Amino acid sequence: MWPPPLSETPEEFEVKPRTDGKRIDAYLASRFTNYSRQVIQKVIEAEAVTVNGRAVKPSYRVRAGDMISVRLPELPDMTPKPEDIPLEVVHDDPALTVVNKPPGMVTHPAKGNWSGTLVNAIQFHYDTLSTVAGENRPGIVHRLDRDTTGLLVVVKDDLAHRRLSLQFEQREVHKEYLAIVHGVPQRDEDYVERPIGFHRVIREKMAIREIEDGGKPAVTFFQVVQRFRDFALMRCLPKTGRTHQIRVHLTHIGHPIVADRMYSSRDRLTVADAAGPELARKMTDDEAATVLIDRQALHAHRLRFAHPLTGVELNLMAPVPADMERTLAALRTYRTV
Repeated sequence: MWPPPLSETPEEFEVKPRTDGKRIDAYLASRFTNYSRQVIQKVIEAEAVTVNGRAVKPSYRVRAGDMISVRLPELPDMTPKPEDIPLEVVHDDPALTVVNKPPGMVTHPAKGNWSGTLVNAIQFHYDTLSTVAGENRPGIVHRLDRDTTGLLVVVKDDLAHRRLSLQFEQREVHKEYLAIVHGVPQRDEDYVERPIGFHRVIREKMAIREIEDGGKPAVTFFQVVQRFRDFALMRCLPKTGRTHQIRVHLTHIGHPIVADRMYSSRDRLTVADAAGPELARKMTDDEAATVLIDRQALHAHRLRFAHPLTGVELNLMAPVPADMERTLAALRTYRTV
């Protein structure tokens, strides 16, 4: 039923010159980020938004100096709830835990993903988690993309969290990823040093952006582990931690990660893709269509850092996941150089 109960005390503010001319529904959605634009539009249509004392339509364009009054619905409690989700624990001690994150799991709750996350799982398995990152991200000191597998640290102690965060900031945490990519790099090892920022059009995507255009410095070293015809297995060593960094950098040098739907325009690799058209014609339709991997072939393989409380070096490894092993086995069968 709409409208739901609205706040009794309205939010009131003046429009600044930099937002002059923006649609009011878009303006309010950018100001109140916990509400979708659709919800904002319904609030406007319910005349719970006034501009200079008058109700307006969602298409109204704000002007500098407009006085806006908004009564919004009460937000539901979005605090993450514990969920009995199995975890593969690689290391565990009183200060921190390191897990091998599976594909398809979001690290922490966010818009559109309020359950089934790593945070929901760790809240079920651990009584105490660090609070430094806020109530929606207990224990989280870094993150992995939804479909990237591998090592992720969960911190149980606030002091340990702050010290480990400092190690990440000072680039003292050694991170090693494995990636299966399209194409074969000419050099055995090299690096990419290109700034990364938000894509100009696609909100969820990152892109190479110059510093003066909003990009942030990013550096990724890489080594070729094994070459195949038209594919390669690569070891990637990011020295910075930008969103989608490895995926963007490898795409930039012409070697997008296999089955990376966002950056390679392919969301899977089949047996037919691995075998090539000539051999695929000799297979049954079912055999050729068998999916080897249907998410980006990227795995956080190794992690090395000083324990934030004891100073002892932790050198951890997560085995290559089954879908990447399956893909490599097919490439070794059909694409060995």
